[in-house]
Amino acid sequence: MKKLDLVLLVDDCKATNFVHRLLIENNGFAKRIDEVGNGVEALDYLTGSVDGSYPQPDLIFLDINMPKMNGWEFLDAYENLPDEQKAGAVVVMLTTSLNPADKEMAERQGHIKGFSSKPLDSEKLNAMLRQYYPECLAD
Repeated sequence: MKKLDLVLLVDDCKATNFVHRLLIENNGFAKRIDEVGNGVEALDYLTGSVDGSYPQPDLIFLDINMPKMNGWEFLDAYENLPDEQKAGAVVVMLTTSLNPADKEMAERQGHIKGFSSKPLDSEKLNAMLRQYYPECLAD
C-alpha cells in the first residue's frame, strides 16, 4: 500500500484535530500528519520553506469556521499561492455548518475536491481515498 507523504489538518478545535489524527493514523495511509489552528497558520505553514523546500501536503482537511481567517478566506489566499507552495493538494472541507450555501460555495471552488460534515469517520475517509488516492487503500 502506498502512503501519502503529508496530510494537513486545518481546524481550530484541538479535539477535532485529535480525533482526525487518530483516524488517519489508524488507517495508515499517511507518513506524516501536521495540524494548524486557522487559515493564517495554514498559509504560514504552506509558505514556510525548510531547507529550500515547501511542505507540500498531499491532502488538506479544512474547517470553515475558524478565528483569524476562516476556510473561505484561506481558499482565496491559497488560490494566489505559487504552484510550488500548493503542490496540487486535494482539499476536503470538513464542517459542522448546516448552511446549504456553504456546500454550494464549496462546489463552485476549484480547489475543493470534497465537502463533508464533521467529524471525519472511516466511511467518509475511505470514500475520499477511493476517489483521489485508491493506491493508498489497504488490499
